[in-house]
Amino acid sequence: MAEAAYADEFESMLEESFGHVPSIEGSVVKGIVVSLENGNALIDVGLKSEGIVALKEFTSSSHDVKLNVGDEVEVYVERLENNNGETILSRDKARREEAWAALERAFNSSERVTGIIFSRVKGGFTVDLSGAMAFLPGSQVDIRPVRDIGPLMGTPQPFQILKMDRRRGNIVVSRRAVLEESRAEARSELVASLKEGMILQGVVKNITDYGAFVDLGGVDGLLHVTDVAWRRINHPTEALQIGQTVKVQVVRFNPETQRISLGMKQLEADPWEDVEMRYLIGTKFAGRVTNITDYGAFVELQPGIEGLVHVSEMSWTKKNFHPGKIVSTSQEVEVMILDVDPQKRRISLGLKQCLGNPWEAFINKYPLDAELDGEIKNITEFGLFIGLPGEIDGMVHLSDIDWNIPGEEAIQKYNKGDIVRAKVLDVDVDKERISLGIKQLIADPFEVGAANTRKGAVLTCIVTKITDGGIEVSVGNGMNGFIRKSDLSRDRFEQRSDRFAVDEKVDAKVINVDNKTRRVLLSIKAREVEEEKKAMQEYGSSDSGASLGEILGAALNQREEGKKTND
Repeated sequence: MAEAAYADEFESMLEESFGHVPSIEGSVVKGIVVSLENGNALIDVGLKSEGIVALKEFTSSSHDVKLNVGDEVEVYVERLENNNGETILSRDKARREEAWAALERAFNSSERVTGIIFSRVKGGFTVDLSGAMAFLPGSQVDIRPVRDIGPLMGTPQPFQILKMDRRRGNIVVSRRAVLEESRAEARSELVASLKEGMILQGVVKNITDYGAFVDLGGVDGLLHVTDVAWRRINHPTEALQIGQTVKVQVVRFNPETQRISLGMKQLEADPWEDVEMRYLIGTKFAGRVTNITDYGAFVELQPGIEGLVHVSEMSWTKKNFHPGKIVSTSQEVEVMILDVDPQKRRISLGLKQCLGNPWEAFINKYPLDAELDGEIKNITEFGLFIGLPGEIDGMVHLSDIDWNIPGEEAIQKYNKGDIVRAKVLDVDVDKERISLGIKQLIADPFEVGAANTRKGAVLTCIVTKITDGGIEVSVGNGMNGFIRKSDLSRDRFEQRSDRFAVDEKVDAKVINVDNKTRRVLLSIKAREVEEEKKAMQEYGSSDSGASLGEILGAALNQREEGKKTND
């Protein structure tokens, strides 16, 4: 009887002790820290025996948790009793259970959760969501690729739960989704308040040949290459790089298309203000060649101020050349201000003006009438081009080659490369022309001959050419003469040019010296008439009984005898 009563009492005690077992095992309960020793915490959860939890389970991934005796903590009851009769508790699982419950509520309501990125794994990162571990894919870290994840790690940040499976223990989160949502809100606010002239801060998102796209916080604007700086920028990468934070001004904004044009140089003073006061015409400045084209070179005088040296202002002597033959990019040069147009933002520069003008140097060394030697560089239909000191040329016109021989004929005596002597006739510095003369090296034979030739004198000439209108002759003093057909004889039947031969000597009377045509006009007829008059006076007349033939014969005989005597 006593044994039966004892058995009933024991069963009652068991029921009293373990009647709640199904609801405790596998759940989270509250317990009191009884002691801390050997790296463990002894926790009383109201069961027959206390449970042991390693202290490291009370350490968060972000900071250490201080635990004291008497603290109330939540733990997960894994088993009521193991083989040693101990209760198996877990703080980690308790934290996970708490986190999972909260995360499921947030996931179902599409709420953001807070987590900490604490380690890198294949394809992404691990995030601590208050005890529950989640996976953050690399593509979901940010809107743009992140080169350095370091600043993001260890810092609480908002995340959006994309997917979760409690049975498998998988949670996938996204930081990018939160940022895109924030950007959309910021974009709406920014677009609503955007006005031309506003100064904003943005991040360079992309760079093209014509400019850079700047992220203003949910909306992009175009920063054209011409609006990056006042100075010349050939490519945006010379001043910008992706990821760079820049301060910009809204230059233009179209609310309908939501196109935003930005500028950086507008935040700086315009270097073209009062430019004409700083760059006076005729002054010289040092500059740097920034760009070379077919028509000239651009020279930077200061950041934002460039001028053009036209190809025609690069060299005094070189013609039809490419500017790259004279200057190179980044070369430091001295230039002269030729013209300033503030409205068109143009400055004309001269390079050759800072060098000695070879035409001025030439005339200083070789004044008019100076003589010098030079090489024939070229022969053209209108004259000879002769190389002169200073890499310049002078021209001998056809009319200045020979006094007597026509230019077209005289030029045939010269060849390219010949060294000739010439006299300086004229120097036009403005037109960059030098006129030379070869015939001027000697006195004008016509002027000399004309001074010694009197009208009415009888000269012995040499026939040089026979024409239908008469004969051309060379007068002994180097002058050219002409006897017209009507002056070839007093006898009309003898007035034929074909009865004369080249190189034949004839005597003729000077009837005129023509300075304009530079010829002496002569007449055989006038000489014969004069001789007839003299003969008549000296030998009588036909009235005295002498015939004209006898009179002229006597005169001719006397003339021939006089010639023999003189010879």
